[in-house]
Amino acid sequence: MTLSLVHDLMIILSAGLTAALICRRLNVSILIGYLLVGAIIGRGVSGWVQDEGHQLAHFAEVGVFFLLFSIGIEFSIDDLKRLGTSFVIGGATQMLLVAGPVAAVLTWRGFTWQSAVLMASAFAFSSTVLVFRALTEFGHAQRSHGRRAIGILLFQDAALVPLLLMIPLLTGGEDTAGPVAFVSLAAISLAFIISIIGIRYLLAEWIIPMFANYRSSELVVLFTIVSLGGVTLAAYAVGLPAAAGAFAAGLIFNGNRWSHQIDALVLPFRETFAAVFFVGLGLIFDPRLLLSEPQLILVIVPVIILLKAVTAAIALKLTGLPTRQAFGMGIGLAHVGEFAFVLVLLGVDSGVLSETDYHRVVAIAIGTLVLTPTLIKFGLRLQHSDREEERGSNGPLQQNDRCQAIVIGAGPIGRSIGSQLETLGNDVCMVDLSPINLHSFAQQGFRTVAGDATDEAILVSAGVTEAALVVVCIPDDGAATRIVKAVRHLNADCRVLVRCRYQDSVKKLRKTGASDIVTEESEAAIALLRLLKEESRNR
Repeated sequence: MTLSLVHDLMIILSAGLTAALICRRLNVSILIGYLLVGAIIGRGVSGWVQDEGHQLAHFAEVGVFFLLFSIGIEFSIDDLKRLGTSFVIGGATQMLLVAGPVAAVLTWRGFTWQSAVLMASAFAFSSTVLVFRALTEFGHAQRSHGRRAIGILLFQDAALVPLLLMIPLLTGGEDTAGPVAFVSLAAISLAFIISIIGIRYLLAEWIIPMFANYRSSELVVLFTIVSLGGVTLAAYAVGLPAAAGAFAAGLIFNGNRWSHQIDALVLPFRETFAAVFFVGLGLIFDPRLLLSEPQLILVIVPVIILLKAVTAAIALKLTGLPTRQAFGMGIGLAHVGEFAFVLVLLGVDSGVLSETDYHRVVAIAIGTLVLTPTLIKFGLRLQHSDREEERGSNGPLQQNDRCQAIVIGAGPIGRSIGSQLETLGNDVCMVDLSPINLHSFAQQGFRTVAGDATDEAILVSAGVTEAALVVVCIPDDGAATRIVKAVRHLNADCRVLVRCRYQDSVKKLRKTGASDIVTEESEAAIALLRLLKEESRNR
């Protein structure tokens, strides 16, 4: 049994690696590759992975826990306060407008109200991971449409917890569906929430400072995993879904100086188990279902996408977004997210959903996810098309003039530049010393090269000899000068834009071949003078 498990696990990881390499080559989302390769190696096609004992489900659950943990770390109460009505109005409208009609249709088709409510709730979710990452990497997260979309996603994340808590009450038994069960579950949930708040305070005030003195990344990783497992087991022990405990563990580590460090250190575990989870979802999916019920993909998937796009557009419109932007962002939310799998998987375990209905939901969700990257990019391009037409930009930044561009430095500035260039239709390669900084770009299908850009071999790997545009975004003027010199040695015709920290470095950068230079000192002075003028006018 152990050898069989190791055999299946190695096939899944190898297949996931192969799918990731192919997706990188084709510039498509790795998530799609995981799902498709899982279907290929599963019992429905090749039968390479049988998993007769269903042991792989435990590894898939670990992937879910790490996924929920990372969402909890990124979940911000401060963001909710800033979003205000976008969070409540937009999120509630979007979920109700999706879940209501779907539940009504399913009930009309003969489903029990419990299964109809669960499946309708699952279809209401969009992928927080994919959309939030796309908005950030394409430079739209801080724009009005991006903030409102994030508000809807955060509402969905918040709604996940009560939905998870609701599952035990949907089993239909008299003992589980009565008022006593509701009161008991509410009391347990409240006590759990209070304990999480207390632990979060102790962590920030006492435990993190203690561990910080040891300066050991190994201790940080071990403590984080122990905490994740402990909170998850505690939730399960008191009768709450283990998935809710994983989300709560992320909230414990949220909002302190460890948050970003923990997210980076746990990244290898999260991505490995997430690969097992999504490939495992592909294993569950049986392509033969499409032959017996082709309407799932040919009819229901387009209907779900259309319904979610329209309802999201209505929700965004109610938050004050113009119609064109609301529709564009609505298209970006028109898919079924990964939390749908979490809900329906728990629904099967609790007996609310049958295996057949579970396979149908998985097929529909995978059908929408396959189209998600294209839908998001199309929706985001609608956000700035009017502005690009008015601006009439020229050179490599023009939307209809595709070129090869290289962005050196994947910090906050480089991320925004690279995302905007890609959104405008350019072929972008991101270069950075840290593979971790490049990971999210690789997941979105960007070409990435990890290494020192002052090395000409790294620049050649990035394609600098064929590039029409090179943007240097590193915060080191000396290194930027050496990079510009190396770029000019390999390509004398490309346009080179440089971020420069100090005015004294401008002359040297010009001499080495920089086409345009933006100086932080000059830009800071201009911004401060503008603020002073506005203050004087307001007096």
